[in-house]
Amino acid sequence: MDLDKLSVWGSLKQKTRPFLQNLSVRKTKKRSSKMVERKVRSLDRRLSVSVPDMLEVETVTEEETTYVSTQVFSSCSPKSFSRSVMSMKSRNASVRPLREDWSWASQEASRTEVTVAHSDTQVAGSPVSEGKRKSSTDLFELLQSTHLKMDLDSSTSSQIFDDHMALEEVNDCLSDLPNPFAYLLTIHLKEGRNLVIRDRCGTSDPYVKFKLNGKTLYKSKVVYKNLNPVWDETVVLPVQSLDQKLWIKVYDRDLTSSDFMGSAFVALTELELNRTTEQVLKLEDPNSLEDDMGVIVLNLSLAVKQGDFKRNRWSSRKKRTSSKSSFMRSVRLSDSLCKNQLWNGLVTITLLEGKNIPGGGLAEIFILLKLGDQRYKSKTLCKSANPQWREQFDFHYFSDRKDMLDIEVWRKDNKKHEELLGRCQVDISALPMKQTNCLELPLEKHPGSLLMLIAVAPCTGVSISDLCVCPLGDPSERQQISQRYCIKNSFWNIKDIGFLQVKVLKAVDLLAADFAGKSDPFCVLELGNDMLQTHTVYKNLNPEWNKVFTFPIKDIHDVLEVTVFDEDGDKPPDFLGKVAIPLLSIRNGKQSCYTLKNKDLERASKGVIYLELDVLFNPIKASIRTFKPREKRFTEENRKFSKKILSRNVDRVKKITMAIWNTIQFLWSCFLWESTVKSVIAFVVFVVTVWTVELYMVPLALLVLFAYNFSLVTTGKVNNTQDAQASKESEKKGLIERIHMVQEIIIAVQSILEEIASFGERIKNTFNWTVPFLSVLACLVLAAATVILYFIPLRYIVLIWGINKFTKRLRNPYAIDNNELLDFLSRVPSDVQKVGNEWPPPTEATSDVY
Repeated sequence: MDLDKLSVWGSLKQKTRPFLQNLSVRKTKKRSSKMVERKVRSLDRRLSVSVPDMLEVETVTEEETTYVSTQVFSSCSPKSFSRSVMSMKSRNASVRPLREDWSWASQEASRTEVTVAHSDTQVAGSPVSEGKRKSSTDLFELLQSTHLKMDLDSSTSSQIFDDHMALEEVNDCLSDLPNPFAYLLTIHLKEGRNLVIRDRCGTSDPYVKFKLNGKTLYKSKVVYKNLNPVWDETVVLPVQSLDQKLWIKVYDRDLTSSDFMGSAFVALTELELNRTTEQVLKLEDPNSLEDDMGVIVLNLSLAVKQGDFKRNRWSSRKKRTSSKSSFMRSVRLSDSLCKNQLWNGLVTITLLEGKNIPGGGLAEIFILLKLGDQRYKSKTLCKSANPQWREQFDFHYFSDRKDMLDIEVWRKDNKKHEELLGRCQVDISALPMKQTNCLELPLEKHPGSLLMLIAVAPCTGVSISDLCVCPLGDPSERQQISQRYCIKNSFWNIKDIGFLQVKVLKAVDLLAADFAGKSDPFCVLELGNDMLQTHTVYKNLNPEWNKVFTFPIKDIHDVLEVTVFDEDGDKPPDFLGKVAIPLLSIRNGKQSCYTLKNKDLERASKGVIYLELDVLFNPIKASIRTFKPREKRFTEENRKFSKKILSRNVDRVKKITMAIWNTIQFLWSCFLWESTVKSVIAFVVFVVTVWTVELYMVPLALLVLFAYNFSLVTTGKVNNTQDAQASKESEKKGLIERIHMVQEIIIAVQSILEEIASFGERIKNTFNWTVPFLSVLACLVLAAATVILYFIPLRYIVLIWGINKFTKRLRNPYAIDNNELLDFLSRVPSDVQKVGNEWPPPTEATSDVY
């Protein structure tokens, strides 16, 4: 009998194994609610005639078994299946039939993310006969009595095993949590102490970079000329995991590069959650010989990011992982970075004069003004202890930075050696707004003072936003901005000339700057001294920024420069392309495609950029601003010698001189009567003009010239791009031609400079009585000219001179052309000739003459 029972059970086990395995590995869909019921589905065919269908057997339990699920942590990795953690609690001991032999199937089913509430269930399907129900019940009781003890032991051990595995999986999920930005690290950069010297003047211009996993996540402002800088900046950085180090690197800002000043690191595992700790980090550099490189003081606070860590199925996560990671990395220019760009005030400084500057009478004096990372350099004045500059400078003011205005007085001797004479500081935040403050600032630790006017005014119109909230996209806001720049408001707030909106949409087919054939592009927009930038789109040659930037217009003649760079970590960004757009050439509301050019804007580079521009301005304010000095640009690095720029400038000068020379040759040909008709017409025009000319006719003649050239432009007879194309073609030369070109340019520049210097020195030596004979002769000519001009009107003198020039060739066909004034000056020696020819002192030479 036992053998028969075992054979029935073995047959059942063998024939139901493939179907139960197919059923168990089927994944259940994730429910939106936390508690769902597992439904039992019936197979669509019977296993055998003699074997009952086990899926239609009614499961009978004496008491309800409840499965309570704990919180499920799922992995975000798209390459692995999601895992669930389930713990079960049973109110009373329950009977689990077939548990031992079904364990091979339940091991696969335990990987699904479900929560089961199991109660008394009935088999769904068509009703069965009483005989079938009875046979199923008998078989169930037989199996239950045979394996009761084994199932109880298996149930107890299985529950313990499940609880143990649940704890292990929870620990694994917490330790291996791959969710990006699981922590938030708050950094308050306070100050630096006793930093190393990196500049020749005995100071440094330090700034700090914070790095995680080799990526620079934040860069502080630059504190100029200070070995004990105070930054007082706060930044919040997202952190993926704690098994990494936060590197703090300090650099010295130079014009061309940045010098390393030391680094330190903090292990994130040593930080306590939700607690702010002050860190005093000693800077080190293994490649430096300095033992003490100073310290950096900062506060660190680590917190867990609040949020829902649940994810959808792994298949949907796999589709979204790449786009989400790209998005999270592309929003590095978030609110904090936008805030660092947007200024809310304008500081206008008028540098008037200096009083009792020490050493000012011995060397040339100039002033350096610094506000944050903005720098201006005044013009260099001659030797004077009381120099007067009368210059105006505009700074961007960030109310949350609390920057001090640093003013330094420098002198420069003939050997180009610069020395600091004194300095002073002004707290801009302490000055009243919307009024001009006259300040006389004494120099620290030195005598002397500076007199200047400082005015702080609010600034509006600077913003960075998305396409959906652009200012001019709202009709009411657009009407309000247009009303501000209408004609009736022409004399209200005269400095507010206009409003510029730039939509930076996308770029296509950019230059690949990385080794992987990709780039990390971002855009920098410059309008005068105003500069804003987009976020970085990583690993993309066709980036889409879709950002809107607005600028206040201070000069309608400014040029908007949009430059595309490739972010390169700690190194300076790589140049990808640039486009320059004059404000007066903008067509409002039209999306335009601009071809990127090289740095000199001479040749086309690879890629295009799509922009949409809108300009609103007041024409009367713009006209008034045209007759005032241009805004000074921030101090930039010193320009280096370039053969290309030298060649280009020489060509430009040559074109202008050739145009003037051709005009002179045309007039001279009229005097020479090379063409009788042309000379007669020129002679008649000259006589009529000199005889009837009045002062008002001069601007009238210029108006006629403007009208004539306008007619040529409108008819297409003048092409302004021809000269530019000719200059580009002239640059395409071989190496030998370039060498000869440089030689010719140097010789030409040398000759021109010699002629100019000699001309000026000869005029000076004429009045200095270097050659007394020539000086006496010049005095006689000037005396005769004075008498002639006193008795004869200028009109008659010019007419007589012109008639003489026109008739000279008719009176003497073989006369030699000359210029009497240049011929006279050619006899006067220059300074170089005077030193080499040993001219006697003027007093001795004068006595010999008389």
